[in-house]
Formats: sequence, structure tokens, C-alpha cells
Amino acid sequence: MKQNFQAATYYFPNYHVDPRNEKIHGTGWTEWELMKCARPRFPGHTQPKVPLWGYQDEADPTVMAQKIDAAAGHGLDAFIFDWYWYEGPFLERCLNQGFLGAPNRDKLQFALMWANHDWKNFHPGGRDISRYPIDFPWSTTSATVGLVWDYLIEHFFTQPNYWRVDGLPYFSIYAMNRFILQMGGVEATAEVFELLRQKAKAAGLPGVHLNGIWFDVLDNHPACSACKQADWASRLGISSYTSSTTLYAGKTWYNSSGTTVNYRQATDEYLEVAHKAQQQLPAPYYPVVTTSWDSSPRCIQSEIFETVGYPWLAIMEATPDDFEYALQKTIEILQNRPQPEQIFFINAWNEWTEGSYLEPDTKFGMAFLEKMKTIL
Repeated sequence: MKQNFQAATYYFPNYHVDPRNEKIHGTGWTEWELMKCARPRFPGHTQPKVPLWGYQDEADPTVMAQKIDAAAGHGLDAFIFDWYWYEGPFLERCLNQGFLGAPNRDKLQFALMWANHDWKNFHPGGRDISRYPIDFPWSTTSATVGLVWDYLIEHFFTQPNYWRVDGLPYFSIYAMNRFILQMGGVEATAEVFELLRQKAKAAGLPGVHLNGIWFDVLDNHPACSACKQADWASRLGISSYTSSTTLYAGKTWYNSSGTTVNYRQATDEYLEVAHKAQQQLPAPYYPVVTTSWDSSPRCIQSEIFETVGYPWLAIMEATPDDFEYALQKTIEILQNRPQPEQIFFINAWNEWTEGSYLEPDTKFGMAFLEKMKTIL
């Protein structure tokens, strides 16, 4: 089966020291500090979640080599690094020093997803989510994005193990609606994307496989209200679509006001949306499997837990068998797609503070990774 499917997993690079974080949170701070402080918020809640490999420094090439071996050895093809630009790169030591410096980097491919949102400080945050300060605003415009394209092409797209889809380097944009508004509208965004393609070809690349994050096909999510997805889906030359998580795709998550969500029910509702996206979008839609969800470590632990908005969201716990169920169902909706479209994503490799990770913990060990290996 493995020869037909490609599986990539999102990687969140905030488990190494970054100078900007240190100025705000203190010397040596990483998001591991939130994990160390996490506590159960209601009966049956599993916290703290403890990494089996310890609180590692992902910017260490030796540490990253262990991650690469585990990912490649259990059926994964690529890490998709969350990538940030706030008037310059942010959280890049993990990629530049850790991954690209690892002696076994050639075992695994990598690509980038531009997380083009404001960097809010909920590390941790209280229940009044309207008061979170913005430490780093996302301020890239059509006048400055060319510099970003040059940087991406020079530092990453031309790397020998950069992941390619249909022969083109894969690049994803997280907040497409925000991106379009900030570039000046759909037509201006089309010009910005054409500039990226031209710059890539000038650097000797065949172009770029441009991927857009898609919430659903109903335009009913608040993040889509300012710029309807139907307005840009067929006008920007997007190569493919996907989602970062299964959140908000179905009514269970979208309407939840409780503290927990049933994993299999949420999976089934998301896959209905994914199937519809495959049928209706003008380019391939690659589904995503979420391992679990628990962003409570990013909440102030002394406050009463309730669902009021990110990161105060309902918790979705999964067992390894639940995860296997989601993998199998995802494979089913891909089996009848053309071979180049048999791609799916996992959220995530290491989103520990969102409770979504493949890395082994002290509760399940390597079980989630072993399920990956069995399916693939």
C-alpha cells in the first residue's frame, strides 16, 4: 500500500530557545514550560502529558536525528514545518540547525506551511481571550512579499530534500483569507502568486505547488466570513487544498460548548466535509488526520476551565485504536483518487501544547507511530 500513498505531518517548532521568546518570557523559555505546568482540569482529564523522550531541544541535530529516524521508520514521508515571518524569520533554529543539520536529514523530506497569523501571547492565556496581547503582528503586504519569496527560494525550496508534489516544491499558506485581504484582494493575490512562480523559475525550479488551507466548503466558519472561499478557490491557480486540523469542519466541534468531544464522531463529520471538498474544489483536496486535541496547557491553570474560544476549546482524546480508525477511514476516501492525489496529512508530529502529537509519551509510548507503520 505504501507505494500509493504519501503521508506528511505538521511540525510546530517552538521547543527550542528563540531570542524573541526570551525577551518576553525569560531566559531559556520554550513551550515545554507550559507542558510542565499542565494539570487535569476536570475528572478524567489526562494531564500533564509527558514526552517519553524527555523535554528535548529540537535545535540539536542529534535530537532531530532521533525524530527523523522515528518518522521515516514508521511510514512518514515529510515534516511540514510551521513557518513564521514577522519582519524577518521566527522560530527557525529548529529547521536550520536541527533538521537541516541532522546527519540523517536525507531520510525525510520537508516543506513549509506559512503560518501567516498574528502571534498572540496565550502562553498561558486567561479566559478573556479578547485581551491577549499581540507580540508579533503579521504585517507582510504585496509590497514586501517579494522579499519573502526570495528568502524561501534561496534557503529552502532549493534544498535537495525539499518535498515536491507533481515535481514542484510544495508550499502551503495557512490563513488564506487573511493573506488575500492583506495582499489587497483576489486579483492582487493572483499577481503575488504569479510573482512567486516567476521567481522560482528564475532560480531554476520548475515552479511551485501552491497549497491553500481550506476550512470547509460551506463558508460558515468565522475565519472565512471576510473573504468567501468560493471567491478565491478557482481564481488563484491553487495547486491543491488541505486542512491544518479536523477542527471546525463538523457540527460536533463547531457547536461544542462542553469540555470534551467524541473523537470518532468528529472524525466522521470531518471526513464528510473532506469528501465534499474532493468533489467540489477545482484542484485536489488532501485530507488530514488529527491525533488528538487538548490546548488546555496554553490556558492559565488556576482559572475554571470552560470553552470560550481558543485556546479554551473542548478536548478530544484519542486512543491508538481511535487513531487507527481515522487513518483507515482517510485511506478509504483516497483509494479511488488518482495516484498523484493520494496524499494526506497528520496533525501533528509535536503539537504538545495542543495535545496533538505523534511523538511518544509516557501513556501510550510508541503506539500511535506503530499504528502509522501498520496502516502504511
